[in-house]
Amino acid sequence: MSRDESIIRVHLLPTLGKTRIGAIVSSDVRKLVSKWSERLAPRTVKRTYGVLHAIMQFAVDDDIIAVSPCRGIKLPQIEPVTRHVLTVDELERLAVTLGPRWSAMVYLGAVLGLRWGECAGLRLGAIDFDRNEVRIVEQVTRGKFGQTVTGPPKSSAGRRTMTLPDGLVDLLKAHVLARVISGPEALLFPKLDGDPVNYANWRRNVWIPSVKRAGLDALNSGDRRNGLEFHDLRRANATALVREGVDLKTAQTRLGHSDVRLTLEVYAQATTEADRSAAGRLDDHFFGRPRDKRAIEAAADDSTDQDTHSDRH
Repeated sequence: MSRDESIIRVHLLPTLGKTRIGAIVSSDVRKLVSKWSERLAPRTVKRTYGVLHAIMQFAVDDDIIAVSPCRGIKLPQIEPVTRHVLTVDELERLAVTLGPRWSAMVYLGAVLGLRWGECAGLRLGAIDFDRNEVRIVEQVTRGKFGQTVTGPPKSSAGRRTMTLPDGLVDLLKAHVLARVISGPEALLFPKLDGDPVNYANWRRNVWIPSVKRAGLDALNSGDRRNGLEFHDLRRANATALVREGVDLKTAQTRLGHSDVRLTLEVYAQATTEADRSAAGRLDDHFFGRPRDKRAIEAAADDSTDQDTHSDRH
């Protein structure tokens, strides 16, 4: 919500703020998108245009205008970005570098695929250690003027209950005991005064220095966002789910995605190991039985006959 407010204030009001909504036409929107494309990344243009599109659609739904000017607008193409998929050894190295106060947060990001805000908003009462379950019902976000606020996930898909792997249960128990966390409302990863952590400060003072010390700051050198980001832990989780054969619906639910295409297109990156495994399975399926080997031999014989036939002409 705060991002949308920022987009309206920075990108929409300076240009369209004094124009009646009914006077805005498609050519105005095309010029605006072209202007944004000159200085903003394609993903940012898409996000900014999305806010304008939503405003115009609301105006249509409320009978303020008859037709939305956001029609037939061509947005800049978004090139797919391949991010590094964190290995188990790299994850462990990062957790050790972050130290005992934050190491469990890293595993929540990688093992459960939680967003940073979901980790920062996780309270002790949301974890059922007897049933090995965690409920994601609250997250920390940036509010107006950069203030840290807590609230429910932005979508119904984000509110979910997940089964915890045994190893993660043991790790969380150790974290709770070591940090002397008690009471259902207590945050697992608070500031020293118990309040929610501010993401910008945490990223600057904790995450970036730890990533550098762990030697993970140049993993994504081909991307303009160099270095490992917390969101890359979520990508590692989605990729692991796919590689381990977890069905897409379950992966979608655990990640809190409202659309299964997001699970595949944004996070689940193909890996060389997975590609080789796929080739091996296809080899076993199509060429692993005796009759398949005979088919190969027959193809070879046919090829020889064809060559001989060609030579005759």
